[in-house]
Amino acid sequence: MVDVSDLPDDLPRNKRRSMRRVRTVSRLLDEAFRVPGTNFRFGLDPVLGLLPVGGDAASALISLYIVVEAYLMDVPRHVLARMVANVLVDALGGSVPILGSLFDATWKANRRNRELLEKHVERY
Repeated sequence: MVDVSDLPDDLPRNKRRSMRRVRTVSRLLDEAFRVPGTNFRFGLDPVLGLLPVGGDAASALISLYIVVEAYLMDVPRHVLARMVANVLVDALGGSVPILGSLFDATWKANRRNRELLEKHVERY
C-alpha cells in the first residue's frame, strides 16, 4: 500500500484515498523500476511508448487520470492547466520514434503532476 502519512492530518478521508490512488498511478507510470547499479528509475510510460500507434495514446489517457482526480479535489484551474500541459508535452515528446521512450523515461509528467497536486493539498 502507498504511504500517505505525510499528508495533512485534517485531510478528509476521500481526498486521502484519492492521493493514495494518484501516488500509485504516478509510481507505476514513472518510477516502478530501478536500473540496477544506479538511482535512475522509470515506469510503464516509456515501455508503453514502445508499442506502435496506440502506446503513447494509452499512456496519455492513463496520465489524465491524475488530472481527473485533481479536478475532483477542486484544484484551481491554473494548476489543472499546467497538469494537462505536462501530459501533452509527455505525449508529444513520447511520440517521436525510439527517442520518445527516452524522453518519457526522463520527463516524468505523472510525478510532476502528483507533486503539483500534493502542493495544492498541503496548502488547502
